[in-house]
Amino acid sequence: MTAPARDPARKLVAVTIDEASIGRAAPEVEHERQIAIYDLIEDNAFAPREAGEGPFALLIGLVDRKLALNVTLASDGSAVVTHFLSLTPFMKILKDYFLVCESYYSAIRSASPSQIEAIDMGRRGLHDEGAQVLAERLKDKIEIDHDTARRLFTLIAALSWKG
Repeated sequence: MTAPARDPARKLVAVTIDEASIGRAAPEVEHERQIAIYDLIEDNAFAPREAGEGPFALLIGLVDRKLALNVTLASDGSAVVTHFLSLTPFMKILKDYFLVCESYYSAIRSASPSQIEAIDMGRRGLHDEGAQVLAERLKDKIEIDHDTARRLFTLIAALSWKG
C-alpha cells in the first residue's frame, strides 16, 4: 500500500455517506460511523490517480450492490472520478466482522477485561484484513495509507450492516 505524503492537496476534507444507501443501525454502529468520518477527515492520505491536486470530498454509497466512491474537488464540487467496486471480495470479511462486533458489544456489558481484549483483537484483525483488501482494490485508482483504508472499511461496514 503506497502512502502518499501528508499533503493538503492530497487528502479528503469532506466525507458523506449516501443516505439512500444506509439503513438504521444500532447506536454503537452509528457512533463508530461518526468517529470514522471524523477521524478520516482529521487525518488521511487520499490521492486519486491522475486527478491533480485537491483537497477532495468523497460521497460513499451503494449503487446496484456495488460500492460507489464519488470523488469531487472540495473547492467547487467539480467531478474528479467515480469508482465502483464489487462488494464480493469483502463479503466473508464483513460477515465475520459483524459476528465479532456483536460479540464485542455484548462482551463490553458483562465480560472480563481480558475477554473483551481478546474479542477486540479479533475485531481489529478483521478490520485490518478488510482495509488491506480495500487498499489492494484501490491501488491503481486511489493512493491511500493504512489508516485511511481502515476508516474507509469502517464506512463500508456501515453501508453493509443489515442490523
